[in-house]
Amino acid sequence: MSSIAILTPDPADPGYSGLWPKVLERLQTALGGMGVATVATPWTAHVDDAGALQDHACVLPLLVWGYHHDHARWLQACDRWERAGVAMANPAHVLAWNSDKRYLATLAERGVAIPATTFTDVLSPALVARVFAETGADELIVKPAVSGGAWKTRRMRRGEVVDETSGTTMLVQPYLPTIESEGETSLLYFGGRLSHVVNKRPVAGEFRVQEEFGGLYTLLPSPPAGAVALAEQVLAAVDAPLLYARIDVVPDADGRWLLMEAELIEPDFYLGVDPTQGRGFARALLETLNSEASA
Repeated sequence: MSSIAILTPDPADPGYSGLWPKVLERLQTALGGMGVATVATPWTAHVDDAGALQDHACVLPLLVWGYHHDHARWLQACDRWERAGVAMANPAHVLAWNSDKRYLATLAERGVAIPATTFTDVLSPALVARVFAETGADELIVKPAVSGGAWKTRRMRRGEVVDETSGTTMLVQPYLPTIESEGETSLLYFGGRLSHVVNKRPVAGEFRVQEEFGGLYTLLPSPPAGAVALAEQVLAAVDAPLLYARIDVVPDADGRWLLMEAELIEPDFYLGVDPTQGRGFARALLETLNSEASA
């Protein structure tokens, strides 16, 4: 079998240099244990020419951290890979679509429950006041539509000063206190099968659940039925051949599960708490490759 490429961050971006090699090693260990050879290469080396990627049986964009800092080039790269027929997993058109959180509006149109969300290209005091009034929320979350790792995500309380900004599409949503009391639940799917489920909670005084902000991660041996039902509804609504997906959901105050994110580009698989340590992902990859080879 020819090797698998794993796309990594831009070498010129120092923001992730201390972390991504460790995650890469964990992925390579999981894949290597199933006989899958991998090579790492920066995604930014393949924006203008996809030729080098065409030599690989599959290309995994699992470490393209920081793409949101250069979104125009990311979209250019996805288009190039799609037109060149690169064996991307997930598909390049999904990578482009999923890189802008306006995909949530598309999923909502397809019946997926999401928090009440206002998309705006002009964030103004009047708009924020209107969202507070319409939702009755005590706090709001404001974040860019193109973001990652809670980058530029702000928790806003009533009465806070809002400086008008424009030129960047923003999402404005009511803050869900259940993030603190119930946590966010992440469901990991490999090859369309549920692998494992992780509950993520912020530390006291924080609302962000990422590890860099102290988030606490716990494996759930028995996932909530409502969370699984919503996750599978999301996958059906995406309607694309996905090798992997991480679906992040949260219950509201009434216990209704809501989609926060469908992470289809470079999600952390939380292999540290995965009972199979990534073997489920490796098996799904091998099944996909074998299926394509026999087609």
